Amino acid sequence: MITEVFETAPAFTAGLDRGDEILAIGTTTADLRNVSDIIATEGTSGVTNALGPSTVGLSRTLRVQSPGGTPRIVTATKADYSLSPLSPRYGARIIDDGGRRVGYLNLRTFISSADQQLRDAMANFRAQGITHVIVDFRYNGGGLVSTAHLLGDLLGGNRAATDVLAVETFRPEKASNNETKRFVAQPQSISPVRIAFIGTGATASASELVINGLIPFYGTNLALIGSNTFGKPVGQIAIDRSACDDRLRVVAFSTRNGAGSDNYYDGLAGAVQASCRATDDPTRPLGDPQEAMTRQALDFLAGRSCTAIAASAQGALSASAGRLTMLTPENPTVAQREVPGLF
Repeated sequence: MITEVFETAPAFTAGLDRGDEILAIGTTTADLRNVSDIIATEGTSGVTNALGPSTVGLSRTLRVQSPGGTPRIVTATKADYSLSPLSPRYGARIIDDGGRRVGYLNLRTFISSADQQLRDAMANFRAQGITHVIVDFRYNGGGLVSTAHLLGDLLGGNRAATDVLAVETFRPEKASNNETKRFVAQPQSISPVRIAFIGTGATASASELVINGLIPFYGTNLALIGSNTFGKPVGQIAIDRSACDDRLRVVAFSTRNGAGSDNYYDGLAGAVQASCRATDDPTRPLGDPQEAMTRQALDFLAGRSCTAIAASAQGALSASAGRLTMLTPENPTVAQREVPGLF
């Protein structure tokens, strides 16, 4: 199943979109192989192999089917492209839920080009008087800590300048590198009354930093919607060596919130005070009020009851059991690590 298609990518131009099911893969129509046969003989890694390496100019022919539609043949050619962190279609919108106006924000990944898009989205929410917000991180594997800090500031219009969003904590011998990030009000900052964060086992790192940073201030007015998150309360530093071209990235610090907690190695389901279980529904567009996760987030914001997400000792590993999970290459690129399921 295709969960998302980026508007600047060749797949979108070829007519693919969320909800399409890939039935067969080949280099041409003459050698199409059914996905069910590929998985039966090679496992899910066979699907990755069939889609081929990330080589510009490489083409693949697919037999796909949209929900309720008939199978069709699509050919797409791989290319380099710039990713828009917020979709121009559904990245930021206002949902009318029975008279309650809710701000919906879907951030694909934490990269620097997201900064102005986030400011613009929040400026619109602020102008519209939005106080109930859904932040959709379901496929967001993380990225820049600086962009996570900015999003925290944009959601922290009602925070004092002394309030702590995050503390980067190194081992005792490197404690001089510890850094405290306090909320800094931005011209576009909003002051949510209730926030629903949509997450899955693919939600990690910078995404979890934002959620964890807001937990101490909201109590039961903040909820995790969907399933347990990945569980990565740590970050990396980069070390360059003059003798070689490589950059060594070292997991060197943990990220704590203002209450001193970085206790979500097993995912955030055990750290939030409120959660609602929901399943991703790729047959509906992201941000659609009837899509299962978005619908559950709206229900939480409206004060309706739900079934809590079970905090698991195995974190994201067991959170994916029996659920749709992202295909990931054995040796993912940087982009594929931060945007799970990217091909």
